[in-house]
Amino acid sequence: MKNAFTMIELIFVIVILGILSAVAIPRFAATRTDAQITKGRADVASVRSAIITERQSRLITGDNKFIEAGDSSTVNQLDSDGLFGGVLTYAITSQDSSGHWHSRSSTDVESSTVKYKVADTDITFTYTRSNGVFTCSKTSGSASAKAYCANLVD
Repeated sequence: MKNAFTMIELIFVIVILGILSAVAIPRFAATRTDAQITKGRADVASVRSAIITERQSRLITGDNKFIEAGDSSTVNQLDSDGLFGGVLTYAITSQDSSGHWHSRSSTDVESSTVKYKVADTDITFTYTRSNGVFTCSKTSGSASAKAYCANLVD
């Protein structure tokens, strides 16, 4: 009566496990990037919606302008007390790592830039007060930045 595995059976199982892991590991890396893009898409949609909601509130009071991008002297600005704190209920904290927003740059009340990082690639978003547009450029930057931008805003 046989009570143990043969060497060939053990090698066969090890080969199958190696093939499965060779297929699965790259798939997990792609899943992480997909999750970062999905999170970024949700954030972009929330920010855009909040900008429009803020504009609607202003229209009721007779002010037809979008919220200011902001500088350090303005209180009612897009980025107060954290990223997008002027329009979101809870501001986003700046963190320079994949799947997070960072590097806020407000030079005046008319425009502001902020970056979102996907898989160690920065995608620069610009808010323009004149038309209330919050978007990234699908035509400038590296090929991966262009592709990620398209995935985030389309």
